[in-house]
Formats: sequence, structure tokens, C-alpha cells
Amino acid sequence: MTENDKASSRPTVADWGAASAAIAVDHLVKLYKQTRAVDDISFSLPRGSITGLLGGNGAGKTTTIAMIMGLVLPTSGRVQVLGHRMPEQSAAVLGRMNFESPYVDMPMRLTVRQNLTIFGKLYAVKNLAGRIAELADDLDLTDFIDRANGKLSAGQKTRVALAKALINRPELLLLDEPTASLDPDTADWVRGHLERYRRDNNATILLASHNMLEVERLCDRVIIMKRGRIEDDDTPEAIMARYNRTTLEEVFLDVARGRVNGAKEAAR
Repeated sequence: MTENDKASSRPTVADWGAASAAIAVDHLVKLYKQTRAVDDISFSLPRGSITGLLGGNGAGKTTTIAMIMGLVLPTSGRVQVLGHRMPEQSAAVLGRMNFESPYVDMPMRLTVRQNLTIFGKLYAVKNLAGRIAELADDLDLTDFIDRANGKLSAGQKTRVALAKALINRPELLLLDEPTASLDPDTADWVRGHLERYRRDNNATILLASHNMLEVERLCDRVIIMKRGRIEDDDTPEAIMARYNRTTLEEVFLDVARGRVNGAKEAAR
């Protein structure tokens, strides 16, 4: 598939509103004393989509994801996940979603198999031993499946974290920098696996990342946050055209450094 074909197959803005939402965020606000970590944001994500959530440190990405997961209570506004209100109805959806971040370590003394077994039991995965064997084969974990997590390389830990995130075959996958600290070959392999998982399972993925090439490759849609607010929201191609830039990294720098108006004016 060419890049043009790929772009034409992506959902349009109208599609996002018409589709049954996997995530619906409505006027979401989170205050920490006088700081507005998230400042009145709204968006909805259709099932089967991959959306990039971009922004510099302190933009509100992590807080937004935490509220979607039901881990942080909004100050105001609403979050709905897979048709259920969060966090009030979280019990109905937690088994259908999962989260992955290389910054959240699993117990170091436990082996890969032991860690996956514990998480699989938490999700009440049927035929758990078979599911672990399947993931070990798919994600190339076999050589270190019985090695302690603390003795793994960064790349091996990332693959194990991805296995943990997929243990319950989630309909919704929330990812925070899934390829951070990985070499280019391993990072490309992880992206390819995520693309296949989304396609084969019609899964919805929300991806927070600072890797702009990764976002361009994977995402149907990009939401850019700054100081708790949504700065822009569109397809990668439309955003790059609007800012008259050839890469999302250039757009990211324009937004981060306050060159937004100039970039948009140059595109007119």
C-alpha cells in the first residue's frame, strides 16, 4: 500500500463523530490546587482506530490517560469507555482494556512467566498457560520466559510489557511511549506487531509518544495538547498541511515553541 493509499483509507473527521466511540471525553477538567492539568478537553475515538496523543512534558497527556483508565477522578466533565462511564462503571470495562508503558516495571524477582501468570489471573484469562505460550511465540519471549524480569535488557522488558498488555486480548489498548529506549530494529518490530494486532482484532489504540515518525506511521489521527488544552486535532496529513510542514516533528516544535500562529499564517 502506498502512502497515498494509506492516507485515503484513514477515517475522516466526519467518521470519528459517526462511529460508535471506544472513548468519549466530554469537557474534561482536572485541577491540582490552582493548576489546570487538563483544561476542558473533549474528543471521541471510534473503535478500531489508532490515535496519537502528543504534547510536551506537562501538557496533560498522562493525566488524561489516567482519567480514561479510571485511576484519577476528574474535577469535572465525563469519560466514557466502551460504552461505560468511568470510573463509576470501571468494573464493566477493565477486563476489556489494558495499558503499557516502559516506565512501569513489573516485579524484578519474578520470572517473565510468573509475571504474565499473575496478570493473566487478574484478568481471568481462560487457558492462561496456552495464552502465555502464544504470546511467547508471537513476541519472541521463549529464550527468556523463565528468566527474572530484573535480568532482562531494555528491549526484552519492552516485549514483556507488551505481552502483559495483550494478555487479555484487549479491545482498548492505552500506550505510553511504547518504544522508548529501543533500538530502531526492535522499535520497528513493536510497531509492526501493534499494527497487526489492531487490524486482526479491530482494537482501538491510544498512543502517547514523543516519537513523531512512529506517530506518522501508526496513527489515523493526532491530538496535540499544550498546557492542558487541545491545540489541534486531525489526521497527520491534514495537520502537517495546515502548518505548512513536512513532518509532525516540525509541527510539534512549532506548537511547543509558540510558533503556531506564524506556521498557520505561512500555510495560507
